[in-house]
Amino acid sequence: MTIALVIMEGIILSFWLLLVCVIGIVNGPAGLACFYEKNVQERVVELGLTTKKKISRAAVRAALAMYLFDLTVVPAAVYLINGAHGFREGFIQMTAVYMIAVLFDRIFIDIVWVGCTKAWDIPGTEDLKPYIPVKVQVGKWIGCLVMFPLIAAAIAGGLSCFGL
Repeated sequence: MTIALVIMEGIILSFWLLLVCVIGIVNGPAGLACFYEKNVQERVVELGLTTKKKISRAAVRAALAMYLFDLTVVPAAVYLINGAHGFREGFIQMTAVYMIAVLFDRIFIDIVWVGCTKAWDIPGTEDLKPYIPVKVQVGKWIGCLVMFPLIAAAIAGGLSCFGL
């Protein structure tokens, strides 16, 4: 039962990320220029499709939408719905939920949606493709594979100090 809940929570977290992206690009992909590399951001500003200030605001909004969910809803689900107790159970379950979302983000969003469709194409920046260069993809994989277990460990450690 817990494995099914963890998988379902990972899927929910994945779709939350998808929703943040869909809402962010509803008026065009320049709405989430903050997710592109600096050279693309600079070009989008040069083309007058957005401003540096709008890019900064979008980055803050996207980060809040994603990370507040990651840092509150996931631990609440793991401890309150799944019934995790202590550091080990909480850490394992949160890490699994996060890793499902990481796989979804890296494979579906980055490789398929951004890399293989035109949904994220910004007119006037086609010469800057791929939008997510291989070096950046590798960095994102490594960062997520390290960052999210550390986040899970910190949250599980903190909550276990409170007897959860």
